Amino acid sequence: MKRSLLPRSRHQAALLREITDVIRELAGDDLAMLILFGSYARGDWVEDRYVEGHITYTYQSDFDLLVVTEKRSSATVRAEARLVDAIDRRLQRLRLDEPTASIIVEDIKSLNKDLERGSYFFTDIKKEGVLLFDNGHHKLARRRKLDPKERQKYAREDYNHWFKSASEFLDTTFDDTRKGRYSKAAFELHQATERFFTATILVFTNYKPKTHDIKKLDRQVSNLHADFFTVFPRATPEQKHLFDLLKRAYIDARYKRDYKISKAELKYLATRVRKLQDLTKKVCRKEIVRLGQTDS
Repeated sequence: MKRSLLPRSRHQAALLREITDVIRELAGDDLAMLILFGSYARGDWVEDRYVEGHITYTYQSDFDLLVVTEKRSSATVRAEARLVDAIDRRLQRLRLDEPTASIIVEDIKSLNKDLERGSYFFTDIKKEGVLLFDNGHHKLARRRKLDPKERQKYAREDYNHWFKSASEFLDTTFDDTRKGRYSKAAFELHQATERFFTATILVFTNYKPKTHDIKKLDRQVSNLHADFFTVFPRATPEQKHLFDLLKRAYIDARYKRDYKISKAELKYLATRVRKLQDLTKKVCRKEIVRLGQTDS
């Protein structure tokens, strides 16, 4: 693991120090390590833009951060959500939220077990990451290197399972829309979206995020492959509203009577998810082939 940023990322050193201070304050004595991984650690971060119609959309890579905790209870789904939300609010208040900090939380024992079994998400972090904070109480386990064919096998199995499941939810979306079951169709469309995102994240990392929040998943897949940021444009108030309808469908479409979505809104969102399906297939299949050709 590296102790300093690569030259192409050093312009963000001061901002990362401020973000580190915020995380240290909010995590307290439970923080064992803080590791920058992903594009800023590798030095291949991107700033991109594309034009759709009369609107220009821009994208910038996130800071990918692994918060390593002392206690296992701090890395549960609920505990991670509480800590990440608190960090996000503080960073926004201090105007330290551009680039966005994309944060995951793992406890030190689980992390070391994953390294020992060869989880390539964490072995890549250990290989490529930049250590931003270390309380000095722990050492990371030796990473077990996976044979490329073994890594490819895991990726193919994850892709086949999650892509199939996502596609089935997308199919039922159209059926329920035709029958006027709009809220049910919205939930199914959310599930299709979440599962296409999950397929991509698993293929690239062998790690399944602990969230159903498609906004966060959207950021994660866009960090893995920048083409994904074109799927759900949110440059206009109407586009933001439509994406929010899809995001809220996981809970609201099932449990809240005041959740409303029209046939036209469903049609627009289904078109975007169909684009997501096509891109997921293209990107994941290409990555699966690449995995069998390279060392882990």
